[in-house]
Amino acid sequence: MAARAKAATAGTKDAHDGKRGRILHAAMETFRQHGFAATTTLEIATRARVSKRELYALVGNKQEMLIACITERTERLQVPADLPVPRDREAVGNVLAEFGTQLLREVSEPTVVGVFRLAIAEVAHAPEVARALDSVGRGTTRAALRHIMTQAHACGLLDGHPAQLAEQFAGLLWCDLMVSLLLGVAERPSPREIAQRARDAAAAFLQLHPPPTEAGVRASAARRSPPRPGR
Repeated sequence: MAARAKAATAGTKDAHDGKRGRILHAAMETFRQHGFAATTTLEIATRARVSKRELYALVGNKQEMLIACITERTERLQVPADLPVPRDREAVGNVLAEFGTQLLREVSEPTVVGVFRLAIAEVAHAPEVARALDSVGRGTTRAALRHIMTQAHACGLLDGHPAQLAEQFAGLLWCDLMVSLLLGVAERPSPREIAQRARDAAAAFLQLHPPPTEAGVRASAARRSPPRPGR
């Protein structure tokens, strides 16, 4: 009895997951074709082959669908919880190159570029698209890079504010690639080109930020240490 109940529950969950996946795929395709503001939930439900009741129960309204679509992609851009703390600058470069490769690979994917185009096209009629993309999508990337920079800074391997360091690395990584992809004047780089671009960005970043001086490391440690009693 328990085994049959467990199997039935698993089967129901798989069915719900399948429908939810169809809804999100249909939502994104419809958003891209007709625009966010002009798309109706009925169109999405029809395309996903579900009822409007199922659509709202499994995902929600249009904005919740959009956020779910973006969140699914950005989950791949989070720094792993078990990421080792860098012990030297070579390790920092390796971590940046690895994350940069992952970031370029995911964001340059045509569907993601399409989301950016959608946000730009809808900025006047549906500014919530751009807000969702910035807070959920780009926010995840910024947080991940800040985490890497914060660890390197705490280990005395980099000097500077982690948020600014993260922005500088992102600039070196992308240059004008994203603008070119949005305009359709450049093709998506190959996996080999993406990996090389990330390695070059990591190397250039470390050249721009040489090892902190001993005095700088001591000052950084002092800023992190709590003040002694009586001072």
